Amino acid sequence: MNQSLGRHVLCEAYGCDPQILDDMGLIEVAMVDAALSAGAEVREVAFHKFSPQGVSGVVVISESHLAIHTWPELGYAAIDVFTCGDTVDPWDACDYLTEKLKATSRHASEVKRGLVPELMALRKTS
Repeated sequence: MNQSLGRHVLCEAYGCDPQILDDMGLIEVAMVDAALSAGAEVREVAFHKFSPQGVSGVVVISESHLAIHTWPELGYAAIDVFTCGDTVDPWDACDYLTEKLKATSRHASEVKRGLVPELMALRKTS
């Protein structure tokens, strides 16, 4: 059993294709496909195109969410993938997105969410 309530991958994607980063339609499709490729169940999708450039969006999944903010002028994307439960691996979605954005490098780390001792004690007794 997972010892946390969730896993949150924070990803800094560098050297991304600026045209992809500025295309809301491509970003939305990539984010939904990333969620599905990780085995998540998509619930809601919301994206916004900024002027003169950049895209922000979120894909709400049954297991939590994926979020992205892009800076095409820098070739950079900030990506969050937060999943709860044991069936969806946030790293699968992160890997998928960095490939689709054509990132030349990335820095990613995982944070365990819900490590509150009282919550862990409740999980062990149920």
